[in-house]
Amino acid sequence: MHIFSLVAHPRSDSFCHAISATARSALSAAGHTIEHHDLYEEGFDPCLSPDEAYTIGDTLEEALARAADPVLRSHREGVGKAEGLLVVHPNWWGKPPAILAGWIDRILVPGVAYRLQSTDGLPDGLLGMTKALVINTSDTEAEREDRDLGDPLQLIWGNCVLPYCGVEHFERLIFRPVNGSLPEERARWLEQTQVKCRALFGANQE
Repeated sequence: MHIFSLVAHPRSDSFCHAISATARSALSAAGHTIEHHDLYEEGFDPCLSPDEAYTIGDTLEEALARAADPVLRSHREGVGKAEGLLVVHPNWWGKPPAILAGWIDRILVPGVAYRLQSTDGLPDGLLGMTKALVINTSDTEAEREDRDLGDPLQLIWGNCVLPYCGVEHFERLIFRPVNGSLPEERARWLEQTQVKCRALFGANQE
């Protein structure tokens, strides 16, 4: 399986980066290939330009033709050919970091991730990704997240984005609270990351 990987955290020594590295190592060991992007390290521009603000476009070729920025085109091509998705980011105010939200706006566009053609406004998913894993760090306790906030990241990824892009199987891991966590806890979380990656994506049978 070819997996498209994203990490979105401004500090390269963050626990998010440790999670991403652990996940990618487990996936590589299982025989999968990975295209990885560190959005902050790459300086990904999250701002949607007026020329990109379209809700039409039926083909990947049309979507790529509108991507004058070679970085943008590269990400759209990578997502278009991927069979799996790995995303690691913190929970900031119940949402992904702005750089990742902008990535969604600029990359998961018509012709790449979905096509609008029905009268009811529901998109047809275009991505060939069969499986997606999103891993979040948080300092909000699980009980309060569910009781008071309704787990907005689950709604964003599991309800609002990935199902409409054609992703068939979505799973999520949350590690919390990260602030004040002990080294033993972090080691256990990284082990859980390895286990989840192996369980969800399996081993490459080729």
